[in-house]
Amino acid sequence: MAVGQVDALLLVSFGGPEGPDDVVPFLENVTRGRGIPRERLEEVGEHYFRFGGRSPINDQCRGLIRAIEADFVAHGIDLPVYWGNRNWHPYLPDALRRMREDGVRRALCLFTSAYASYSGCRQYRENLAAALEEVGKEGSEELPDLHRLPHYFNRAGFLEPFVDGVLAALEELPDGARVVFVTHSIPTAMNDASGPDGGRYVAEHLDAAASVAGRVKDRRGAAVEWDLAYCSRSGPPSQPWLEPDINDHLEELAGQGVPGVVVVPIGFVSDHMEVLYDLDTEARETAERLGLAFARVPTPGTAPDARFVAMVRDLVLEYAAQPPQEPPAERLLGALGPVWGDCPGGCCANTRGYRPACCGAD
Repeated sequence: MAVGQVDALLLVSFGGPEGPDDVVPFLENVTRGRGIPRERLEEVGEHYFRFGGRSPINDQCRGLIRAIEADFVAHGIDLPVYWGNRNWHPYLPDALRRMREDGVRRALCLFTSAYASYSGCRQYRENLAAALEEVGKEGSEELPDLHRLPHYFNRAGFLEPFVDGVLAALEELPDGARVVFVTHSIPTAMNDASGPDGGRYVAEHLDAAASVAGRVKDRRGAAVEWDLAYCSRSGPPSQPWLEPDINDHLEELAGQGVPGVVVVPIGFVSDHMEVLYDLDTEARETAERLGLAFARVPTPGTAPDARFVAMVRDLVLEYAAQPPQEPPAERLLGALGPVWGDCPGGCCANTRGYRPACCGAD
């Protein structure tokens, strides 16, 4: 079946190096305009070289696309899936060229970030606007009209796999283990500007974590103690970022006599570098040094039960309806309620200055 007036789905992601020769050029793309010396990029690149110089994120995007396409076919949905990255091949302009050549006129965009923030939403919208401008200069053919799907931090298809993972991990750890939800740290100023009214990034993570903890309590018949911590800080020491860092937090928990930790990568769709290095490597090593039993919960991505993939289908069908439909109550968890798609004016403002963005009011 056709999906309203929508011609395609565009997966919008971060990108990552696919071999050792790509690592520093990729990091130069990520940090462009920030004046970071090459020596520092080479130092950060060692994280990638520990894994063969290859980020897993592109392969995970390929896997997600295959799963979405198969799900669409299984449910009679005739909708091609395209893919473009911010920082590595395939770049967003390349995806838009393909879409234009294929005659796509209206596309929905799925960001591989579940939460509102400048780096997780507005910056992608700026990237898409810049890509439209670049490709538009190359010919007179009509470019796709792009619309962003709602954030999905409170969707059952995103959160329920974490619930299952926490329950399984608690079975492996000693009584009294703490559940620690972890997401990517951002500057506090970016959190303060997130969403239409500010503070949305932290608020959404707290809502998601509380939802998972509540479902865990319901299913095991006992509450769990939990915290929210952060990883992957990359700013200068003089710039305030969200804290506590996961490693510092593990030190604190060990000092309190906590016997073990269930680390839940609540901020991530898939096991990319922040998960493999910051959690599976650094945080695990910290826990081992401290004598803390450690278990890391899987990310939802393309889990075999395909709940995340089914969630993508639901998002598309709901948002493509005319007018867009609100999701049924059973698809939403937490207290924040339904989330907007295309962004209202001033949402997740760029603290460095205004840049044009698509998929929204400004």
